[in-house]
Amino acid sequence: MFNIIGYRTAKTAVGAALAIFIAEQLQLDFYVSAGITAILCISVTRKDSLKASWQRIVACVLGLALATVMFELIGYHAIVLCALLLLFIPIVVYFNAKKGIVTSTVFMLHLYTLEQVTLGILLNEILLLLIGVGAALLMNTYMPSNEKQMQDTQREIEQCFQKVWYEYARYLRENITDWNGEELITASNRIDDGLANALKASDNQLFRHDDYFFHYFKMREKQFEIMERMLPLISTLDHTVVQSQKIAEFMEELSKAVHPGNTAIFYLKQLHEMTQEFREMELPNSREEFEVRSALFHLLYEIENYLTIKKKFKPDPKRKVSSNTKMVSGG
Repeated sequence: MFNIIGYRTAKTAVGAALAIFIAEQLQLDFYVSAGITAILCISVTRKDSLKASWQRIVACVLGLALATVMFELIGYHAIVLCALLLLFIPIVVYFNAKKGIVTSTVFMLHLYTLEQVTLGILLNEILLLLIGVGAALLMNTYMPSNEKQMQDTQREIEQCFQKVWYEYARYLRENITDWNGEELITASNRIDDGLANALKASDNQLFRHDDYFFHYFKMREKQFEIMERMLPLISTLDHTVVQSQKIAEFMEELSKAVHPGNTAIFYLKQLHEMTQEFREMELPNSREEFEVRSALFHLLYEIENYLTIKKKFKPDPKRKVSSNTKMVSGG
């Protein structure tokens, strides 16, 4: 049912009905307010729901206490209600419970409508609050996992990275310029999506902390920034230079080794050997050769940064790398 009409819509409807049913069975006055409270407390994540519920409890307790004092001492008049709200709202904001302003205002209006405050009336309001909050928290115990969605995003990002490395290598080797760079745009969008879903998943964890996907997408975000910086650098290189051909071969290897696993140290060693080899070559004889050589070393520096970021990333041992993926991973 949740998949057909949306799990949050279903939870809101069931939570509100449950709260109203319980309050009605207990013969509480204004029992529909329990349903309103439940609707307001059902949030996107468990942590948001807990935060919203706590703010409403704090705000309602403060509101009922302040309303009791002002109504009983001054009277049940519209001007008093105005003064009450003018005083109450800044207090609630000060206590960082502004999400509870609407709910607590409803409960204060109950006192204004009844024009009296008794222990029974206050108990009625507290029960309405607790029933509404309780129903919302009960509904929010169900949160669909978005791990499959994050895994799909992970694969899409890696496919984009593979394509980017391949196109970089192809340009350096053959000077082919027919690539439109679509994968760079897609990778950027998917990284943003992945981070948003990872934060949402983190907010749904109350007693355990699994931040693997958050750290993974942050790692890819940093690597992506480097890949973007490399694009104008690569476009300045001459594909006829020997060093360009060697870097192209190295990039093609990287394109085949982009996956969640992590043995980037293998490629860092290769990169250091190649850098040392370039340093031992004869010095450039012209300004053009010097500029190309400078760009090449800058490119190697960026590739090293890319691999170092992956080297620092700690893969989750519970998530195995696909069997059809190379065990030696650089990306």
